[in-house]
Amino acid sequence: MLEAGSKTKGWSTVAFGDVVQHVKDKVDPEESGLERYVAGEHMDTDDLRIRRWGEIGNDYLGPAFHMRFKPGHVLYGSRRTYLRKVALADFEGITANTTYVLQSKDPGVLLPELLPFIMQTETFHEHSKRESKGSVNPYVNFSDLAWYEFALPPLAEQQRIVEALQASNGVANRLDLAAQELRLAKAAMEVEVIAKPLGLSGGSLHLMKAEPTGDWQVLTGQDLIDQGYVTALQDGNHGSQYPRASELGTEGIPYIAASDISDDGDIDLRCCKRIRPERAAKLRIAPAITGDVILTHNATVGRVTRLPEWPTEIVASTSTTYYRCDPNRLDPDYLRWFFESAVFQLQLGTIMRQSTRNQVPITTQKRLLFAVPPLEHQQQLAGLRAQFLLARRAIRSRLGGARELNSVLLRAYS
Repeated sequence: MLEAGSKTKGWSTVAFGDVVQHVKDKVDPEESGLERYVAGEHMDTDDLRIRRWGEIGNDYLGPAFHMRFKPGHVLYGSRRTYLRKVALADFEGITANTTYVLQSKDPGVLLPELLPFIMQTETFHEHSKRESKGSVNPYVNFSDLAWYEFALPPLAEQQRIVEALQASNGVANRLDLAAQELRLAKAAMEVEVIAKPLGLSGGSLHLMKAEPTGDWQVLTGQDLIDQGYVTALQDGNHGSQYPRASELGTEGIPYIAASDISDDGDIDLRCCKRIRPERAAKLRIAPAITGDVILTHNATVGRVTRLPEWPTEIVASTSTTYYRCDPNRLDPDYLRWFFESAVFQLQLGTIMRQSTRNQVPITTQKRLLFAVPPLEHQQQLAGLRAQFLLARRAIRSRLGGARELNSVLLRAYS
């Protein structure tokens, strides 16, 4: 439908600056009457939707935040353009002067709806990266974007391209929404199957107030060790034992950091840094192994995963703690779900609010509270989590297909 060969009849080559306007509508945030602002961290790579924002008046914005944008404007992060942050505004707000506010100069020449897709093409991104200046925090000037040239079809063809790309994006957005609804359903299920048996009600999830029913217990991390529920509870090596950056590379056994674990608990050990076995052998703290449950506890706190099948040991960094369960007493998949639950995450949040650092060291983890039902009940709950996991994988598979279709369409256009 969008074959590159179709760019021969009726298509013209135009410069970006000839058809796109850099909007410079400066306002005073406090006097603008606007409620929301968008910063760089509110924009996601390769995602046109603005899903997060800040509220004017609640945060100190600094003098750079004075550019008004309106629905239909395209926002473009001019710093570190390799992050590919292009967003289509669907509300009015302000942004910093390092985020360009753009619009079509003449809808009769360039459909406004096509502009964000032009800016998502690989050729546009390559031009922007190539023209960026600076090494630490590279940026691109609009004047350097202005001479980017691209093929522009007649309006009727533009409309056909827009319809195809919007349809593809729409599928991806609906799947994103389905994934969000699944996460909410899982959170509601956690309250039902974990909080209620602990006697937690009225919106309070503080384990200190738990009054367990049936055979449920509330134990500390140290209790888990002393009573044999876990056979190892250990973080990474500290001090002189901590591997230097120069000792990590692409060969050896996996060395996992908090950044290797996604918010949804995924980890790909093939993508982790490596440490040579002879260096790992000199570490004081023993490595993790397949099946261990990992909790991140430093800087990035509260991510959880379970280590997949792997032929070697796995070294945990100082930002991660591994829990090795006795499967005859504590199901590791139940422990993983408990870590993910609002009941446990509330404890982590409370600790961090009482400290100046985002850190929950292992000594503190041993004082945390853990809800432990009988093993059979643990396994039933782990089975429920597995059902959510299967549903999430199905959505992700379809979402990956929708995004790949969008990429194919963009490549065909560019």
